[in-house]
Formats: sequence, C-alpha cells, structure tokens
Amino acid sequence: MEELKRIVGKNLTNLRKEKKMTQLEVAELFNYSDKAVSKWENGDTLPDLETLYKLATFYGVTLDYLVKEDRSREKDRYRLRPQNKISITCLLVSLVWMLATIIYVWVLMVNDINYWQTFIWAVPVSCIVLFAINHVWGQRVYIFYISTIFTWSLITSCYLSFLDYNPWPLFILGIPAEICLILWVGIKDSLFDIKKKKEKK
Repeated sequence: MEELKRIVGKNLTNLRKEKKMTQLEVAELFNYSDKAVSKWENGDTLPDLETLYKLATFYGVTLDYLVKEDRSREKDRYRLRPQNKISITCLLVSLVWMLATIIYVWVLMVNDINYWQTFIWAVPVSCIVLFAINHVWGQRVYIFYISTIFTWSLITSCYLSFLDYNPWPLFILGIPAEICLILWVGIKDSLFDIKKKKEKK
C-alpha cells in the first residue's frame, strides 16, 4: 500500500508540474486544501477513488497510468491526444444541436409551431457544455470568450423568446455583465501571477 501511495504521489506531482500548476491551484480546482494535495503528492495519503478519477480526467490520463510506475516512453499511450479532446468537444456540442433539432421538429410536427428560437437557445447551452469541458481539462484560455458568448446569446435568446413583452431592456443587462467578466478575468490573471511569483521564491 505504501508503494502504491508513493507511485500515485510521484505521478500526480509530475502531471501537475507538466501543467505548470501549483498545489494550491489544483486544490482549489477540486475543492481540497493545498495540504491535502501535498499529502497525496508526498505519498502520505491516497485520494478517494472518485477524486483519483477526476484527477486522471483532468490530467488527460487513465487511472492505470496513475497507479503504475512512471513510464515516460509510454505516456502517449495513456494520454488523451489533443485531437481526441477536440473530437470529444465537437461531439458533445453537436449533441446539443441535435437535441435542439429534435425539439424543433417535434414542436413543428405536434403543435404546428415554427419555434426556430430553439436553435438560438442552443448557443448558450453549448457554452455551458464548453464551460464544463474547459473546467475538466483545465483550459483557462477560452473561458472569457465562452463567458462573453454565453452572456450575449442568453440575452438574445430571452429577447427573441419574449418579443410580445418588448424585452429590449434585457440588452442593458449585458453591459454590466460584460464589465464584470473583464474585471473577473483581470483579477484571476493577477492572482495567478502573484501565486507564480510566490512559488518561485
């Protein structure tokens, strides 16, 4: 058991360093303390199976990779390749649009209503899927863009769905929301830089 803890700890450490993340950043991502992450990486304790699975998914490896001795030559065999990540992302987003198409056809056939707004609603739902994927794979680069598209597409969807109520003031809500997004990204970047500087010291 001690050997297993050591191997898992070593693999978790290597994977975290490859992603250029601190223990604190990993801890915040999985709602643990940095002390817990430190204990995992030092081989003092093992994460529970669910957390271990989430860590493997986040780092793009299998559970098998985490529990076996580091084999750098075989890493590619266990990792999700970038093109696979793109394929999975496209598949999940296309499922959203397939569902939107099914809803559109069903409403058209059953109620004889041409509810084309279904496809507009598919945009913010796609953004939610992209949020989830980015969170799992730790891709922070596109969060701002996804958030912006989500905000304005949600407002547009509400506007087009409730035209009878003259909902144009909804677009006013987008302005403070966009300002908050810009400030939030700025704060996150600043905090990230501070953590990096502290780690270097």
